[in-house]
Amino acid sequence: MKEKTDRRIRKTKAQLRAGLAKLMQEKSIKEITVKELVEEVDINRSTFYLHYTDIFNMLSTIEEELLEEIRQTIQNHPVSPFNESSFPFIEDIFHILAENKDICNALLGPNGDIAFIHRIENLISTHSLNVLRRTFPDTIEDLKYSYSFCLSGCIGLVKTWLTSDTDETPQYMAQLTFRLIMNALRHMYPDNTPSQTPLSGSKSPLPE
Repeated sequence: MKEKTDRRIRKTKAQLRAGLAKLMQEKSIKEITVKELVEEVDINRSTFYLHYTDIFNMLSTIEEELLEEIRQTIQNHPVSPFNESSFPFIEDIFHILAENKDICNALLGPNGDIAFIHRIENLISTHSLNVLRRTFPDTIEDLKYSYSFCLSGCIGLVKTWLTSDTDETPQYMAQLTFRLIMNALRHMYPDNTPSQTPLSGSKSPLPE
């Protein structure tokens, strides 16, 4: 009975998330009401209030859940040198994005939460910059610029993927991202960048 109840709760929350993501494509979170959301997904207001106190609480809860998944991914992949050992971390991030595509697309869109995006950036930056500092100890001063360049490109890549109707898998996008980052680092630090090892399973040949 508990399993059935848990499954029903997960289904209800998934419906609410999908409805919120759809509404956020049309308007800001400040303009969305509980009444509007429950009508969108055909759920009673009382059911909504079993899980959340208001729209802002719902969005905050969703964001914290996503952040916790990213934190767990970072803990699971304590990368040392920035080489192929970094790939599982990148791949897991893309799986998280794929599993939460609708709400991530909304959060990264024009009506999204820029503060949440900055929290993700800061979370990943703390992890990645520490790796880069160890990998390129003689170029510490330039790291903030190199990292900013790579991060901005990755965010643009993610936005394009989330809004695209094409069928690139998380694995393919992770491989593409890995190659692009390594190519950028290799050109910026030709004497220090670890060599790449080709990754298998891509949809098509990726640039070296």
